[in-house]
Amino acid sequence: MARPRIVIVGAGFAGYHAARALLRLSRGRAEIALINPMDYFLYLPLLPEVAAGVIDPRRVTVSLPETLPGIRLILGEADRIDVDQRRVGWVDAEGRHGDCGYDRLVLALGSVNKLLPIPGVNEHARGFRDIAEALYLRDHMTRQIELAVQAGDAAERAARTTFVVVGAGYTGTEVAAQGVLYTDVLHARHPRLPARPRWLLLDLAERILPELSPRLSDTADAVLRARGVDVRTGVSVREATSEGVQLTDGEFVATRSLIWCVGVRPDPLVSELGFKTERGRLVVDEYLTVPGHPEVYAVGDAAAVPDLTRPGELTPMTAQHAQRQGRRAAYNIAASYGDGRRRAYKHHDLGFLVDLGGTEAAANPVGVPLAGLPAKAVTRGYHLLAPPGNRVRTAADWLLDAALTRQVVQLGLAAPAAAALDCTTMQDRPVIH
Repeated sequence: MARPRIVIVGAGFAGYHAARALLRLSRGRAEIALINPMDYFLYLPLLPEVAAGVIDPRRVTVSLPETLPGIRLILGEADRIDVDQRRVGWVDAEGRHGDCGYDRLVLALGSVNKLLPIPGVNEHARGFRDIAEALYLRDHMTRQIELAVQAGDAAERAARTTFVVVGAGYTGTEVAAQGVLYTDVLHARHPRLPARPRWLLLDLAERILPELSPRLSDTADAVLRARGVDVRTGVSVREATSEGVQLTDGEFVATRSLIWCVGVRPDPLVSELGFKTERGRLVVDEYLTVPGHPEVYAVGDAAAVPDLTRPGELTPMTAQHAQRQGRRAAYNIAASYGDGRRRAYKHHDLGFLVDLGGTEAAANPVGVPLAGLPAKAVTRGYHLLAPPGNRVRTAADWLLDAALTRQVVQLGLAAPAAAALDCTTMQDRPVIH
């Protein structure tokens, strides 16, 4: 018999770990192809530290060819799937199209920035989901402070030194926590700038980090407020313009910096597949297969996976679940070929980590609430061990950041369009140049 062909679409947490497990389980008995626009796995949790200049952007990338030897890497973005013919099509960065057949298909399409029908947001806000967006934010913060120093008008200076983050979940909270430390460094190096940069963190929820217990949420809130971050709950943006944002409470905030961290939505390709969806995610059974298509598996943010630990609910869109779903899909695929037996996906959350920069963090590993240095130690330890590479280099960057002054020059690697909210495909997202 010809070797079965397994195609994985996407190399995020779910796709990467599915590929890694399949590579080990197949032992060369299957042909495995991985379709992804980039040649790396991106470790998203450390992006705020990239934006703040704590670590080099290469530390959050793990080479796919180096860590997944024996897997065929197809550099492209999936743009069509024919489940009747069992073929996947893609388009590469140069606009060329290709396709290949499959015997088993793993859809790990991931997610993109969530868009809301708020006037001006899509035009004036910037997202925070990839390296280009993190590098753009770092340059943008640096540039706004430098332009503020040159500004002769006090109103312009205040607008350029005001940064608004919308969304107080994990990403938004960490961006605000790291960002205020970075702009403080910039402020200290520009004595001609009279006022300290201002940061606002907005969310319609009653408290920041609503996913965490009130105790951890209060810990993070206290850290942010102690640093001068203006934390506002029950408030969001009603309209955005080039001059600033109109808030839902009626206040107008003059700013040149609107950072959008309100959450994510499944990749737009999900809605084009013709499969049943729930909350925009592909419906799957407890074995991670698409109903009516036992050869198709869906995992990660794009999949509506039933949470067997909380009957009637779906697993949340977190890296913790995506990673484990990818591995479970790999084992169930192996079982479909007679190697072991398939098992339902079931996982209890092990806790959450929020790095607040400096010596601060909030964490609840296995349900134990921690704050301050103990939480920081757990957070750093986890982020050092969880990525499948770059551990020594990441640790070295942390040590250098603690011992030396931070570099704050603009790098000029990402254009504003690279961080636009509505860039969702390879064709309309500029690459880093």
